[in-house]
Amino acid sequence: MRWREQVSARISLASRVTVLATLAVGLTLAVVSGAVYFMVRMQLVDSLDESLLRRAYAAADAGFADSGVVGTIPPATFAAADIKLAVVRADMVESTPDGNAARPYVGAREMGVAGGDLGHSIRTVDIAGTDFRVVAVGAGPGTALVVAQSLQPTHAVLDRLGVLFWVVGIGGMLVAGAAGWVVATNSLRPIRKLTGAVEQVARTQQLTPIEVTGDDELARLTVAFNSMLIALDASQNRQRQLVADAGHELRTPLTSLRTNIELLTQSEGGSGLSPQARGELLADAHAQVEELSTLVGDLVELARDEPLTRTPEPTDLAQLVAGGVERVRRRAAGIDFDVEVEPWLVVGEAQLLERAVTNLLDNAAKWSPPLGTVSVRLRAGDLTVADSGPGISEQDLPHVFERFYRSSEARMLPGSGLGLAIVQQTARRHGGTVTAGRAPNGGAMFTLRLPGEPLAAAPVAPSPEAPVAPSPERV
Repeated sequence: MRWREQVSARISLASRVTVLATLAVGLTLAVVSGAVYFMVRMQLVDSLDESLLRRAYAAADAGFADSGVVGTIPPATFAAADIKLAVVRADMVESTPDGNAARPYVGAREMGVAGGDLGHSIRTVDIAGTDFRVVAVGAGPGTALVVAQSLQPTHAVLDRLGVLFWVVGIGGMLVAGAAGWVVATNSLRPIRKLTGAVEQVARTQQLTPIEVTGDDELARLTVAFNSMLIALDASQNRQRQLVADAGHELRTPLTSLRTNIELLTQSEGGSGLSPQARGELLADAHAQVEELSTLVGDLVELARDEPLTRTPEPTDLAQLVAGGVERVRRRAAGIDFDVEVEPWLVVGEAQLLERAVTNLLDNAAKWSPPLGTVSVRLRAGDLTVADSGPGISEQDLPHVFERFYRSSEARMLPGSGLGLAIVQQTARRHGGTVTAGRAPNGGAMFTLRLPGEPLAAAPVAPSPEAPVAPSPERV
């Protein structure tokens, strides 16, 4: 079985199609030729039998079976008719006067016809390597007339027919093979083109779509392949952009952290660094480590482009909002949170939803001025978070959810520019949306819409026990 697989793997698809087409046509021709051959053979033998019976009955009616008549018929008559004639009686066999040896054609069946046991008989007799068709008919009491004719003419016709079928079969297989090769090569041309394109992609990494012609299965395959190329190209672009942006964002805190560590190392050698300066360097290094941890966590979160892998579960969005408000309130001293939430049941992953809500709240708290107010409203699945800051400019508004995008004002503040991108990704994973706009008081306003259903419960109070999460930010 293995050698068959190896041989099949070495033969091209066009060759296999050609071989299969040739074998199919050859088998069809063989079946048809065999059926026609046997039908013609049966028809020829049946026609000869009818002719012999007709002539035998006509000869019996003409008195050929009368005593002594057969011996008076000239031998040339039988030679012209290509028959042998004999009369079988109960006690003797008469034949033509040319001494054509009628007895080899006479057997038990012919004797049975003479005795009245059979109306007539038909059989084939092999005499000296030649087949004869022998017919016996009753010609009176105790008498049978036997007529025999050679089957050589019939066999000659069948032989010529067999040769003709062989020629037609071989010719048909050759024509079928040539036609199959032409059809296979032409039909597989799009596949060869697609194969060449795949090899080109693998060799050069150039994701160039292939031209689509027609609307058959191969055209649909080409369209599907082009869609895969487009998706792969987009994925590679996102990957390259993510790597480039991550390298850029990581370079600054790493450089600063390395500088601080070098200064601290030098201070160990007695450089005279004051305790206050040393404490400031340690605090700065600690803040940079925190910033790196947050950035790495955001990058890992954004790298998860796949759908939810954990089992989603019903979650009260109001509880998540209340917990998020408490965590952000502890980090944003002096910011007032005006919260009004209604229970809303969402089926999803609570950890992702909690992170998205916290990102929105952290973003609003960061952009609100000291003693500013952040308005939080949750009604019918729409979570609106509005700050009292300067708002988002028109040129920055289309880019606020892009990864690593930071406006000119945001570059002066800590953060990586990934928080709102995580919010958008979480919303899409849960079948929702997030939009950015301007609040009535001029600040920024974000609206997170998540599908779900109302939950019959009283408004949820904030939970002071909620854990503290990393703090992403807005542009």
